[in-house]
Amino acid sequence: MYFRFENLEVWKLAREFASKIYKVTREFPDTEKFGMITQIRRAAISVSMNIAEGYDRKSDAEFKRFLRFAIG
Repeated sequence: MYFRFENLEVWKLAREFASKIYKVTREFPDTEKFGMITQIRRAAISVSMNIAEGYDRKSDAEFKRFLRFAIG
């Protein structure tokens, strides 16, 4: 079953962005494996996660708050 946030274009774009980040960071040197790579990947994933979590709050004010987190 799909939740409505999964139909949001911004959520789809955030998922594509995260996928591209994972591909790009595969090319980073191994010395960055536990430094910059993990930090960049977590930041990329957090965009779609914040959109989903904000949507689940069932309040426009809370949703806007989480959208601001996603932008940040």
